[in-house]
Amino acid sequence: MAKLPPLNPLHVFEVAARLESFSKAAQELGVTQSAIGRQIAILESYLGVPLFRRETHGVTLTDVARDYGHDISTAFQQVRTATDKVFNIAQDEPLTIRVYPTFAAKWLLPRWATFEARHPDIAIRLTLGYNPVNFAQDDVDAAILLGAGDWPAQYIADPVVPDVITPVCSPALLKAGKIRKIGDLARHRLLHSRVRATAWSEWLAHAGHPDLKGSAETEFPNSALAYQAAIEGLGVAMGQPHLLAQDIRSGLLVCPLELRFTRPQSYCFVRPQWRSMSPKMRAFRSWILKTARDSGA
Repeated sequence: MAKLPPLNPLHVFEVAARLESFSKAAQELGVTQSAIGRQIAILESYLGVPLFRRETHGVTLTDVARDYGHDISTAFQQVRTATDKVFNIAQDEPLTIRVYPTFAAKWLLPRWATFEARHPDIAIRLTLGYNPVNFAQDDVDAAILLGAGDWPAQYIADPVVPDVITPVCSPALLKAGKIRKIGDLARHRLLHSRVRATAWSEWLAHAGHPDLKGSAETEFPNSALAYQAAIEGLGVAMGQPHLLAQDIRSGLLVCPLELRFTRPQSYCFVRPQWRSMSPKMRAFRSWILKTARDSGA
């Protein structure tokens, strides 16, 4: 069985034979005319026959090359047709994105309508999770995860929203409890999130009150529940103002103290570098980064 010829010279020959011109082939492929000549020479050496006659005003196909070019062109067209089918299947499949749950609930979904209005033809499937994503095993195209930049070397991460924290509570609790300084927090229940277990201690250390305790301490499984408890007036939560912007604008939550602390991690749009970005992923990435910039993040 004959081995396949080198595929790049074969592709160059298919174009040059179809156009019967090195210069036109160079234009179509975006390379120099001399590069075309070198690739043709490689294929001629492999086949052991001349494919073009070099003449003063250009090149002409040999009889062998004319038949070979016709057969090769048919094969390349079959490859193009098969590839188009794969692209069409890929385009019909939803873009699957793993999202950090609180980010999905508090930042992404309130802005989702703007993406759908701009890209009504792109279907997105969201999956939720806190655990690191494994693109080699998980059925995920990209992810929005919280991290400090220590991503695997084969991943590409675009920062979207920084992890800025400050206490939040309901307006009613603020009015009744009179939180004017950091020490006033000691008279209130502090609401904790299990998945962000160090948030309160980090902020209090930054504020210079590492030993401050609330009148009570209540832990919730995740940040979304802690924030809902704060909205209901059950205590003071350690909030993320970038994620809670809608709740703050609507008056459901307030930031009783001005001090904010930026943690070393950010919410990032993460994708595997070994996959080229599809038009769908490129559109979503562009939208989320622009939306984050426009929102002040």
